[in-house]
Amino acid sequence: MSSQSSSTGLDFGLVLFTSDRGIAPAAAAKLADEHGFTTFYVPEHTHIPIKRQAAHPTTGDETLPDDRYMRTLDPWVSLGGAAAVTTRVRLSTAVALPVEHDPITLAKSIATLDHLSAGRVSLGVGFGWNTDELADHNVPPGRRRTMLREYLEAMRALWTDEEAEYHGEFVDFGPSWAWPKPVQPHIPVLVGAAGTEKNFKWIARSADGWITTPRDFDIDAPVKLLQDTWAGADRDGTPQIVALDFKPDPDKLHHWKNLGVTEVLFGLPDRNPDDIATYVERLATKLDGYGFRGGD
Repeated sequence: MSSQSSSTGLDFGLVLFTSDRGIAPAAAAKLADEHGFTTFYVPEHTHIPIKRQAAHPTTGDETLPDDRYMRTLDPWVSLGGAAAVTTRVRLSTAVALPVEHDPITLAKSIATLDHLSAGRVSLGVGFGWNTDELADHNVPPGRRRTMLREYLEAMRALWTDEEAEYHGEFVDFGPSWAWPKPVQPHIPVLVGAAGTEKNFKWIARSADGWITTPRDFDIDAPVKLLQDTWAGADRDGTPQIVALDFKPDPDKLHHWKNLGVTEVLFGLPDRNPDDIATYVERLATKLDGYGFRGGD
């Protein structure tokens, strides 16, 4: 598959639900790089409290749909390894939880990754469905959106200003020096969250686009709502929209492109490295066969 955006205007990405078994993130990212995928994504959970009040969005209760939630690797270490063995594919998270970190050190990690990867970093973030996990990081109930907004604003200041400072409710530091700066003048930020008006207003104010959730099967109405919200907020251009998919279908992909979807994201199976390599090759061949290739 071509390394550029396809002639239909769609990019394609791969997400690896990292764990301490199966394929290593660097090996999976190399497959993405070699087969022309645009972006390689990894998730984040620092830990999963055994006793939880928060229900998982998919199961509707305290049960988890996959034991890899308990076994996820650190995303920035994972993407650092991926950066060392790739040259083209973008490196991102689906999704990271910035409020579970110190924003100054997290800004340093992301800037370093962008520096070492020659400007290939994107940032997918979430508000965090697991409020019990957030509580262990001292995130106040009902304040996670405000906290995330401040974290992003503070990190952007550290990434762009020669003498950065930020004064907010959750982040407060005086004039400071912080290098390296990212290679990119702007690191794209996408939000993985339910397709609601509340979330889209947040995105229009503080981010660059939306990553759909596994529960978003019919995205026509949410995409239109996001686009209208974006325009209503006087944002330039159009939002980036990354749609999760499970099985590629050419009619659906063309329809999504016409809606305004910019990238389609496929999850890698929880299998051994050889099986994953076969899956990636078959997926790339199928997408090429549908005509989703860049212009030569």
